[in-house]
Amino acid sequence: MSGVSAVILAAGLGTRMRSRLPKVLHPVGGRPMVGHVVEHCRQAGVDRVIVVVGAGREQVQAYLGDSVAYAVQEEQLGTAHALLQAEPLLDGARGDLLVLYGDTPLLRPEVVKRLLEAHRESGASATVLTAHVQDPGSFGRVIRGPDGTLARIVEFKDATPEERAVREINAGVYCFRLEGFFQHLRRVPRGPQGEFYLPDVLPLLMAAGGRVEAVAAAEEEDVLAPNDRRQLAQAEAILRRRVLDRLMESGVTVVDPATTWVSAEAEVGPDTVLLPFTFLEGRTRVGRDCVIGPGSRVVDSTIGDRSRVEFSVVESSRIAEDVRIGPYAHVRPGCEIGPGVELGNYAEVKKARLGPRVKMHHHGYLGDVEVGEAANIGAGVITSNYDGVNKFRTVIGPGAFVGTNVNLVAPLTVGEGAYVAAGSTVNQDVPPGALAIARARQENKEGYAARIRARARVRKEPG
Repeated sequence: MSGVSAVILAAGLGTRMRSRLPKVLHPVGGRPMVGHVVEHCRQAGVDRVIVVVGAGREQVQAYLGDSVAYAVQEEQLGTAHALLQAEPLLDGARGDLLVLYGDTPLLRPEVVKRLLEAHRESGASATVLTAHVQDPGSFGRVIRGPDGTLARIVEFKDATPEERAVREINAGVYCFRLEGFFQHLRRVPRGPQGEFYLPDVLPLLMAAGGRVEAVAAAEEEDVLAPNDRRQLAQAEAILRRRVLDRLMESGVTVVDPATTWVSAEAEVGPDTVLLPFTFLEGRTRVGRDCVIGPGSRVVDSTIGDRSRVEFSVVESSRIAEDVRIGPYAHVRPGCEIGPGVELGNYAEVKKARLGPRVKMHHHGYLGDVEVGEAANIGAGVITSNYDGVNKFRTVIGPGAFVGTNVNLVAPLTVGEGAYVAAGSTVNQDVPPGALAIARARQENKEGYAARIRARARVRKEPG
């Protein structure tokens, strides 16, 4: 929607969170609250986003980066004062101004779109988003006149008992016509609490002949702005339900929604099954026909079609199609796992590039390694990649066979089709097609077991 600028008010202290983290950076659904609001503005078609920062502004700016512009409210003097700080950044801007709070992660983009559309259709100077709720709490109350039109909005702490009984609340989202708006905003009087409230600009606009509309387009969930950890948990539960509902409507099976957590940024393909105690975090992408879980955690990773992750952890890696991971495997950051790979019980890989059809069915560790197609890694294989200061790479060629309980001391190359005998500690390259044996020759001493037992009995203390 062209001609719309947005200002997100994110300068509050959030003291009830009892945290050093700015309130708007507390995550809901795996993303900081202000991140949700910025994304919803973009989905609603906003051209430019300005964030007003104050307390903890360095942290907010570090998170949002240069994706938005910033205004700074040095002193906490209310929402009207906060919005005034953005005026220089809007100099010369035309069209409409959308104003939102940075702690409303549940406000759906379609609700924002409806507000913008209603504002433009009505030609009003200002349009306020409202909601009818069962428990209005500390929200500002919407007071309407006898004809049902908006009369004023009163802050909870300044409201009379009769006004506090009203259940239509100010959702904290406004749309203003930019032309001449800031000259009215600068005239907002100081409130009883010594602050300048944004709703107080509305009577000034009406007194100047402007029309102010109130659109009850929001639901109670949309306006939840967590002020403490309990409300944060409520918002988390609502967003989790929304995410899982969206997935199930798109063809994903969620066996037990109560024990499944999926980030708001994650995507899952149809006919995939999420089993209990599955966690999909960050920007995870899961393909079609997969089975994830039970008891699995996937973080910022891509899982290809028809793959399975069972009782395992996958972090910041790319998994191709038809891969089997687990149970109890750990794919650490930086891995690229090729098609048809099998990582079994207690297999751990880190910065590993595994070619198609590599098999590592049992416990072991492959770190800083490249493994060619169809290589077989036996139980207990370890790449010794660290000398206490530096990390070194290991290369295992296609079709190589590395036997059980083998130590590969990097830097090292095992050639294509080579064999490494079980129990070896290999510290030199193995040529293609060769057999490497790096272990002591076995010696059998006949009758020696009885002598060992006899000595042991002599050494044993009485009692």
